[in-house]
Amino acid sequence: MVEAGYGIGVAIVEKVIDAPPQQVFDVLADGWTYSDWVVGTAHVRGVDDGWPRVGSRLHHRAGPWPFSLQDSSQVVACEPTHRLVLRAGLWPAGEAIVDFTLEPLDGGGRTRVRMGEDFVAGPLRWVSSRLNDLLLRPRNKETLNRLSDIATRQRAKR
Repeated sequence: MVEAGYGIGVAIVEKVIDAPPQQVFDVLADGWTYSDWVVGTAHVRGVDDGWPRVGSRLHHRAGPWPFSLQDSSQVVACEPTHRLVLRAGLWPAGEAIVDFTLEPLDGGGRTRVRMGEDFVAGPLRWVSSRLNDLLLRPRNKETLNRLSDIATRQRAKR
């Protein structure tokens, strides 16, 4: 699938979440929750002040212990309640651009979240189309399921 701004092999998944865009974005804007909903992130080690301002970083560990890798993800673009784009690092494997877009539905009571991920640097860039099909799409579907659980749980608390 080729989309504007993405290369061939980009993994794109969507989910409709029963929460307004602000509530979903609030989860994206809380860097300390990433290990709760991003599949593969084992631990958040730190979050820069001002997250998710462009240029700020989320410092994380990914993968199972004792093989986990420490790296960081940086905000490339941020439009609160509409879009968040990250450059996610997992060196020595490489880096990916992860793009979350939020679209209000039903008068703003629900949100369509679209997540696109594509390897842009490192060895995984050369095998990205096969990996996207085999690994990223199912992983990212589960990531959006977890994001949905947290966002809708927050809605129930209000």
